Amino acid sequence: MHNALPTLALPLLLGLTVAPAMAGLYAVDQTTLTEVNGFFPAWYQDSHGRALDLCLSKAQSSRVPGSFMCNLLPTPGVFDETQPVVFPTNFPDEAFWFTGDAAITDAATGIDLLYVSAVEAAFSGELPAAGEQVSFARIRIRVTVPVAGTYTITHPYGVDVFSVDTPGTRAINLTRDIGIAAPGDFSGALAGNIGPFLRSVNGPYVETNPVSNLPETFIGDPNLLEEVTGSPFGTNFVRIEGPNGLRAETQQFAISGKLSQVPLPTPLIVERATYSRGGSSTATQQDYFTLAPPAPATQTYTDTAGASGPMHGSATGAWYGQSAASPTANGSVSFSADNSTAIPSSTVTSKSAPLVDLVTISRAEYSLGSGLLTVEASSSDQSGQPALSAEGLGPLVGGRLQLPVASIPPANVQVLSANGGSDTEEVLILP
Repeated sequence: MHNALPTLALPLLLGLTVAPAMAGLYAVDQTTLTEVNGFFPAWYQDSHGRALDLCLSKAQSSRVPGSFMCNLLPTPGVFDETQPVVFPTNFPDEAFWFTGDAAITDAATGIDLLYVSAVEAAFSGELPAAGEQVSFARIRIRVTVPVAGTYTITHPYGVDVFSVDTPGTRAINLTRDIGIAAPGDFSGALAGNIGPFLRSVNGPYVETNPVSNLPETFIGDPNLLEEVTGSPFGTNFVRIEGPNGLRAETQQFAISGKLSQVPLPTPLIVERATYSRGGSSTATQQDYFTLAPPAPATQTYTDTAGASGPMHGSATGAWYGQSAASPTANGSVSFSADNSTAIPSSTVTSKSAPLVDLVTISRAEYSLGSGLLTVEASSSDQSGQPALSAEGLGPLVGGRLQLPVASIPPANVQVLSANGGSDTEEVLILP
């Protein structure tokens, strides 16, 4: 199901060890690059707090005897999975922190579909060699379809739409690899489409590694097809829909991944901490939005007045909290997340963020006829009325700015508040 070299690479900005807010992977080990792991990172951690080791274990399935719990893919002359793993003389040319694969073969509709999701280790020169280690997050979709038309494929990590002009074998053929960069830079995969990690609803599975004689825990058994959980969208299936009411679906996946035993901080990303006061209501309200592991994890806030309260989370890890405390100048809000109930090795994470007003641009227009740019915006702080300014253009007076600009209008404008808030809006071009 996997190829050592990707057919499509989409490198992103690198150098981060923590993912952007919307990504499903949260962090990667950048310190434990040992010969045992082929000088790859020991683990990747997802936004729900699970960290998976590079899966090189020789532990075997007690459900499918004689089969490994890791996807150890043999390559003649390169890697013999029956022999000890030794870098680089007997090391897989592709290995995995995670795999989640599914297939649909439906004679009634003529659909033959392969779905691959993975966080993969490989080598820029294809064969195991020092200094050529790369990693990436992969989504692969290959489908044989019976007729031309538009096909929509819903899967655990998103929705992809394809327009097929010529039906037949692999008429749909997508490989999306994110993270490939200079060898030795493993942070790019954090921006991929993978994560949180899918896991079997029947797991976790504990098996003994015959090399170390120690128990190891796995999120799935790649030798079985099982239902899964963990999709950030709640779509724990692969479904294809196409012309003439065509529809086929599977909820059966082959999952591999070995849980790391390294104590790691609970993932916590602060998306927004804003306040509002005055206006039609004299009440003051602070609103907090974060991303963290879902329950049984817990999360609390401490507002600008020093009072603490619980936050409320969704099944996908979105959290919200609210306080009626009055904002203070240059005040900040603290957050604490604890995922130790679900993952005993997780440690508590605390972060703080400045409390700012919420700026809303209601109008951003440029008239080709008059050459005038008009910007209108407001702050959620109706009592304080902080000064607003359009970056690079000037202050707003009474929430409005109008001025002539060069013959080329700006693509967008950003309005900044003296109390820290900001908003960006694309400029509407008028006659």
